[in-house]
Amino acid sequence: MTVLADLTTLRVGGPAARIVEATSPEEVVSVVRAADQAGEPLLVLGGGSNVVIGDDGFAGTVVLMRSRGVEVTVDGCAGAWVGLAAGEVWDEVVARAVDEEWSGIEALSGIPGLAGATPIQNVGAYGAEISDVLARVTAYDRRTGRVDVIPVGDCQLSYRNSMFKSEPGRYVVLAVTLQLPLGSLSAPIRYAELAGTLGVEVGQRAPTSRVREAVLELRRSKGMVLNTSDHDTWSVGSFFTNPIVSASDVADLPEDAPRWSANDPTALDGAARVKLSAAWLVQQAGFDRGFTLDGRAGLSTKHTLAITNRGGASAADIMGLADHIRAGVQGRFGIELVPEPTVLP
Repeated sequence: MTVLADLTTLRVGGPAARIVEATSPEEVVSVVRAADQAGEPLLVLGGGSNVVIGDDGFAGTVVLMRSRGVEVTVDGCAGAWVGLAAGEVWDEVVARAVDEEWSGIEALSGIPGLAGATPIQNVGAYGAEISDVLARVTAYDRRTGRVDVIPVGDCQLSYRNSMFKSEPGRYVVLAVTLQLPLGSLSAPIRYAELAGTLGVEVGQRAPTSRVREAVLELRRSKGMVLNTSDHDTWSVGSFFTNPIVSASDVADLPEDAPRWSANDPTALDGAARVKLSAAWLVQQAGFDRGFTLDGRAGLSTKHTLAITNRGGASAADIMGLADHIRAGVQGRFGIELVPEPTVLP
């Protein structure tokens, strides 16, 4: 019986009752449909980089997303239309885009996982999000039994969220299509830390190859590029999302607390929204880099937002530390931290 810890970047998770490798969209649909008809619990697992699987494992069918394929159409006006099977390794896609001079995803370099996962939580980093370049998603709807092509405008993408995440388990992403501008210059640099590393002003552009190198350098410095010999990378990346709260909720925070406007023009209440730095909240609540309760699970020694497996940690250890930190931030600031990964009991 395969232990799911071997299939996740956090390296926790008990055994699986059954594992099936699906190498094509048709096979994915077939396995999912059969499990649903049999009433079996189902888990679709890609790169295992954004999930915490419980120590008891999974008493059902685990589908490993291993479909591969890239279809490219280049047009001088519309740019590069890049269709990706869900099992394509995301960072390989970014590297190819830089090599082919397709811009727009260079700031998403070094993110682990597969292409099919990118729209589920609207993957983003250093001021860029997949919603910037996503054209459509092909997904199997387990409720209707249909394969649907969903335009980006219907995917309900927002900060680390989408229709796919809002209705967990309903959709299985089979493929994504990106529309990327042609050129060797990046999208405008939106993130101050990245701009500083590149030596440019926020809003300026830089060669995509330089942006990729700079992003990888920054991510490595924070333990966010996978390395089996570095326990700081035995994680799911950032464990908590940056809280988005009402303006009144930050009135009592120190003036130097990092914050950004997060106003949503579509919000029905029209209330002002503010995004806070989860990493700042964690550290200011007393949890410094390397903090641990038991020596098995601990904050990264490089970054306070990553909960890491220091070796031999269980899922219970990881979640125990996460709950301890959440309670500490709640007690200190009255702000609730929300886990970014999917947590399976």
